[in-house]
Amino acid sequence: MKEYGCQLMAKNMSRVLMRRPGKSLLQADPATWHYNSLFDAKKAIQQYHEFAKLIEETGAEICWIEDQGDGLADAMFTRDASLITKAGAVPLRMGKPLRCAEPMLHKSSYEKLGIPVLGQLTGDAMIEGGDTIWLNENTLLVGIGFRSNEEGVKQLNELLNPHEITVLGFDMPYWAGKEACLHLMSVISPLTETAYLVHPPLIPARLWSLLEQSGIELIVAPADEFEASFGLNLNVLPTSPGQCIMIDGFLKTKKVMQDHGISVKTFEGDALCMACEGGPTCLTNPIYRG
Repeated sequence: MKEYGCQLMAKNMSRVLMRRPGKSLLQADPATWHYNSLFDAKKAIQQYHEFAKLIEETGAEICWIEDQGDGLADAMFTRDASLITKAGAVPLRMGKPLRCAEPMLHKSSYEKLGIPVLGQLTGDAMIEGGDTIWLNENTLLVGIGFRSNEEGVKQLNELLNPHEITVLGFDMPYWAGKEACLHLMSVISPLTETAYLVHPPLIPARLWSLLEQSGIELIVAPADEFEASFGLNLNVLPTSPGQCIMIDGFLKTKKVMQDHGISVKTFEGDALCMACEGGPTCLTNPIYRG
C-alpha cells in the first residue's frame, strides 16, 4: 500500500508529519519570533500535547520530527516547510528568514520514510505551505504575498507540471504588513472537498470567482471572531470527511460549521496558536489523505 500522496484537503488523514515543540520553543524570544503577549512556552507545549492527542485519536500515524534544541521555534508548524504529492515531496523555501533551515529537516524526514523528493526551490523562489490549497487533485492554489512569490509559483509549476499538476497564483492583500503572517489558509479553510470556511474581505476577487465557478460552497466565518482570534477561528483542520479540529473559544464559528453538518472537536490554543500565529492546519503536514 502506498503511504504518501496528499493532493486533497479534507479526505481521511491517515499519515501526518508533526514536530513536538520543546527546548527551541522554551528558549524562543517572543519579540524575535513575532509572538504576541499571549505567548507562554510551557503552556503552549501543554496545549500542543492536547492537540496531538486529538490527532492520535483519529487513528492517523504521526511521523515525528523531534525538537533537539536547534533553535527553530516555528518548526512545530510543519505545514509550511514542504509539499506532499502522489509523486513525492517538495521541500519549500521559506519567506520568513528565521525558518530557512526547516525545509531540510523535512527533506531528511522524507528520505528516512522512503518518500521520494521531486526537487527543491532555488534562488529567489519562496513558497510556504500555508499559502497552498488543493482545489482538486490537479490544481494547486497559491497565495502570493510576503511569504510566497511568483518565482516560487513558476518553479513549482516546473516541478509539478510533469505530474499533471497546475499551480495557480493569486495576489494576497497587505493586511497587517510584512511581519504579520497572512497565508492563503489564513482566509480560506477547506472543511470538505466542496465546502470552505472563508473570510471574504481578505480573499482575492479573482480567486473568489474561481471557487464559485468550481462549485465550492463558501461558508462565511463570523468577522468579529476572526478579529478576536487573530484569524485563528478560521484555521480548521479536517481529519476525515465531516470531522474537524479547531481551537476553543469561538462558539459562533463552531456553530456555523455544525449548522453545515461538520462535527467539531476543540483544544485550548491561546498560548500556542493565537500567540504564535498558527492553528491546527499549520501544526500538521498530512502525508497521506485518501
